Amino acid sequence: MEVLDILIVGAGPIGLNCALEAKKNNLTYVIVEKGTIVNSLYNYPLYMRFFSTAEKLEIDDTPFISTAPKPGRQDALEYYQGIARQKDLNIHLYEKVLKISKNNDLFEIETTKSTYQARNVIISTGFYDIPNTMNIPGEDLPKVKHYYTEPYPYTRQKIVVVGSSNSAVDAALETYRKGAQVTMIIRHSEISKNVKYWVKPDIENRIAEGSITAYFNSELIEIKEHTAVFRDEHHQIHEIENDFVLAMTGYLPDFDFLRNSGIDLQGDCLNPVYDSETMETNVKNLYLAGVVCGGKDTHLWFIENSRMHAELIVKNILLH
Repeated sequence: MEVLDILIVGAGPIGLNCALEAKKNNLTYVIVEKGTIVNSLYNYPLYMRFFSTAEKLEIDDTPFISTAPKPGRQDALEYYQGIARQKDLNIHLYEKVLKISKNNDLFEIETTKSTYQARNVIISTGFYDIPNTMNIPGEDLPKVKHYYTEPYPYTRQKIVVVGSSNSAVDAALETYRKGAQVTMIIRHSEISKNVKYWVKPDIENRIAEGSITAYFNSELIEIKEHTAVFRDEHHQIHEIENDFVLAMTGYLPDFDFLRNSGIDLQGDCLNPVYDSETMETNVKNLYLAGVVCGGKDTHLWFIENSRMHAELIVKNILLH
């Protein structure tokens, strides 16, 4: 069996950047990805636009050309998948990593299709795979969606949107404009300050004029087949007619996978232990890259501020 210099888990933008850095330094590598290239971006809402401008999403000094001030999902798919094709990156798709174990100085990586050996492993799996569940009765009903793609299925439907982040606000505005009756249930006292600056006035104005109903300092407590039950800021219980619940409550890294790989997780946010100068975890030669580094704090890392992880990691590997 060939012993790779690096096995990279995840073909997102930062995983691709790690592969590009390995290739430039003549290191043998493979990316193992459970879906398609930049799988998380592929599963984003169809009409999503990034907060960042194109140049902040670039990797490997390859220009990201976008005619719009803020590139969208399709622009990003074309860009990152185009780089993977152009650079002929070694990527194994639709293959999930099941287990990473270490025997002396070598890692053995078991997947759904094969087994690999590598001297170094980089985990760059992001955080979009596991919904942050509400853990309330009825959350497993078919009417409950933790992923939102487009507004058209919700035309003329009574929609509850849970949350006030970018994904919740986009879902609320888009479904409202396609004819849905939208109610937002928001734990906090206002729309999140992290919402895109060109969208925030829109949602606030729609709420102020009554086009979208919003209950602040409130929480959904039960979902039934034809209704939704929530508690308002005065601790009063309301039950409203409802066809769909869009639970835009965020997503989490696969903490079990990280733990089973030997990585220590600390604090309430389950922050993975790693050296910020090398990205090496408490397991020697096992590295983290990208947004997975933030634990539950998924707003800490983005493409634009974690692009440098690849260079830090490969530099450290070359020193060994």
